[in-house]
Amino acid sequence: MKRAAVFAVVSAALPYVAAPGYLAQVSIDGKAYAGNIPNNYQGPSPIRLVSDIGPVKGTSNPDMFCGLDAQLAELVVPANPGSSVAFQWSGGDHQKWPHNTGPLMTCMAKCEGTTCDKFNSTNAQWFKIDQAGKDPKDSSQWLQQDIMNGDSYTVTLPQDLPPGDYLIRHEIIALHLAVTMGGAEFYPSCTQVRVGGSGTGTPANTVTFPGAYHDDDDDPGIFDPTVFDVGSKYVFPGPPISNLAAASAGITPPESQTATFPPEGAATATATGSGSGKGSDGSGSGASATGGASPSASAGTGSSKGTTGSTTTGAKVQCKLKAWSASAAASSASSVNRPRHYSRIMRRILHTSS
Repeated sequence: MKRAAVFAVVSAALPYVAAPGYLAQVSIDGKAYAGNIPNNYQGPSPIRLVSDIGPVKGTSNPDMFCGLDAQLAELVVPANPGSSVAFQWSGGDHQKWPHNTGPLMTCMAKCEGTTCDKFNSTNAQWFKIDQAGKDPKDSSQWLQQDIMNGDSYTVTLPQDLPPGDYLIRHEIIALHLAVTMGGAEFYPSCTQVRVGGSGTGTPANTVTFPGAYHDDDDDPGIFDPTVFDVGSKYVFPGPPISNLAAASAGITPPESQTATFPPEGAATATATGSGSGKGSDGSGSGASATGGASPSASAGTGSSKGTTGSTTTGAKVQCKLKAWSASAAASSASSVNRPRHYSRIMRRILHTSS
């Protein structure tokens, strides 16, 4: 508590500067799709364009669902139950992600009644498929540090996910100012995918954004005065891991969200481009751009690592790392972030499993 109190005093004395960041690329089963730089549309993408590199502030902010002034994306790219989805974050201006404290959260929502390139996500029903918090080997560090190091983060889509169009809401919550109420910074993103297969599962514990999080004492994962205390427990905000993701990992959904390290998680998709439309996600309207555009693969970046579902007593941690494919490596020749060896991650997982 002493360290957190000192941090709060220092933070109050300094001018507030929102460090930038956005989802720059998503890779589905090795196929990479570039996102647009915020407020700088360059071409079709499955990642919804946001207006600024800064964070969403306040849990009641209407931009909580997909990011600041999120726009409908033109592409809906293919995915399948069990697909691997890697998210590559950028700090803007070719810089790496600037934060290292706080969780990585991934939810999905079905685009009910229409295709995702036309879906207004304001009232979407989200279910959580993955959450990652502190390093399983060193509870004084967060896995967000890996994003700061330039790595990508990978999740696996639930095996019994029903076919249809979905939004994947991958989010980083930066907690470096969370010792003060309302200080948490949210960086949500939405990627549009079309899931194939023949899954028949029904997700439980759905929530809406805003509404899933709270800024007050009732949500210790958002307002956390002990966030810098060594050995402190972290309580993930929002709903528990969905029954679909937990079933994929072969574990029972947790009754508690408390964790000193991230439970392993599951989630993914496949890639192909089609669709039309570009407008305000909040209103579902705007200038329409007709589809048929095929997605272009951008340079692959970073190494991939992820977590699966959640843990129960005696549940064994599973490795969900996927090998870097030759095609992805070829497409990443111009990338500054090269894939890294997985030995450090494997050591973590083996250590946790033993």
